Amino acid sequence: MKTILKYILKILAKRVISRYRPTVIGITGSVGKSTAKEAIFSVLRSKFLVRKNVDNYNNEFGVPMAVLAIDPIKFKSFGYKLTSLLSAIWLVMGWREKYPKFLVLELAADRPGDIKYLSDIVMPSIGVVTAIGEVPVHVQFYASPKEVAVEKANLIRNLPISNGLAILNYDDQTVLDMKEISKAKTMTFGLSPKKSDQGPDVWASDISYFINHDSNDSGQIGGLAFKINTKSSFIPTKVNNLIGVHQLYGILAGVAVGLNFGVNLIDIAGSLENIELPHQRMNLMSGVKNSFIIDDSYNASPLSTRAALETLKNFNNAKRHLEDKTMRSGRRIAILGDMKELGKYEIEAHRAIGNIAAECCDVLITVGAAAKFIADSAANQMSTNSIFSFNTSEEARAKAQEVMGEGDVVLVKGSRSMKMEVIVEELFADISS
Repeated sequence: MKTILKYILKILAKRVISRYRPTVIGITGSVGKSTAKEAIFSVLRSKFLVRKNVDNYNNEFGVPMAVLAIDPIKFKSFGYKLTSLLSAIWLVMGWREKYPKFLVLELAADRPGDIKYLSDIVMPSIGVVTAIGEVPVHVQFYASPKEVAVEKANLIRNLPISNGLAILNYDDQTVLDMKEISKAKTMTFGLSPKKSDQGPDVWASDISYFINHDSNDSGQIGGLAFKINTKSSFIPTKVNNLIGVHQLYGILAGVAVGLNFGVNLIDIAGSLENIELPHQRMNLMSGVKNSFIIDDSYNASPLSTRAALETLKNFNNAKRHLEDKTMRSGRRIAILGDMKELGKYEIEAHRAIGNIAAECCDVLITVGAAAKFIADSAANQMSTNSIFSFNTSEEARAKAQEVMGEGDVVLVKGSRSMKMEVIVEELFADISS
């Protein structure tokens, strides 16, 4: 039944793409896809009718559903399944007055062949690649990290010559090398400064945290401020609630897409200021005991975990320098779960994260069997009295609340199967009630 449903969704989605001919923006990469999707969607919807994937439904079922305006969350209901498929057939027949001009779609590459399968359905003319890293997520299902990059590069390789555009991360060499296989024109984005003819087409500079001065959040960090730069102009901007410098790559991808479709920098900056950031991905929350939680519990890879740890360190330093000096300066607490689907790279990758964690946190709590290698490596550089290891998130939750105190900043991150959100729920302070 699942195979039949997959085939039906594929055929219907292909027919819709053929009939309405929307501009499809495909996004792939090992990290940052969701932020890029939200940024691109936010920039374009100020001028155009746009649709995006719901949440993280970016596979062979979720992508066709986005094309067909089917809610994948409701699709589990038989009644909704029937009515939505009938509605999709109605759409295929052309009995709809409006269809989005743009589709902004995350494309998953969990297994070899995924990008080709999804690209054949939606026919993207714009391809965005965020970042890949040395040990990409899902590498367990590929022969090597290089094969993961080859799979994701299929998005760029198959872009049309006439109206195609490859938007690539200048700071990730593996991604930048895809420029050589693109038949379409390319734009690049990054944090590297432009020097003569070298450097990205769109880049961020003068990056810093800013303080909120409104009546509700006076004196606390509100997000990141920076300049958006192009070859011919720049504009200062800020993004509320954005706390990870690495998240700017997704923001800059949105800038590049907007510029390509004639949105001016002023409108782009305005669209990004209050962007809806993806759930459980670097979300800053109030914690119990007057603490702060960085909820990055949705998933984890070596690249994203390293970036999250660096954010923990940078954010805590910024709090000490910028916020009310009468408040207690807290510690940096990292709660890290297993990073799954790394195959033969599992031990090496977790040990490498342990070395980084020792430099970025004062207290380390690990969850899972593989994460014990994080603890083991960290113990070479920090006191073992500050390291705690548990098998499950349920076991770790009480200890997490026990060790945290006023002013502490707590990072929670791990792969989806580790259920790290259980710990976030334990530490979250619902100030609205």
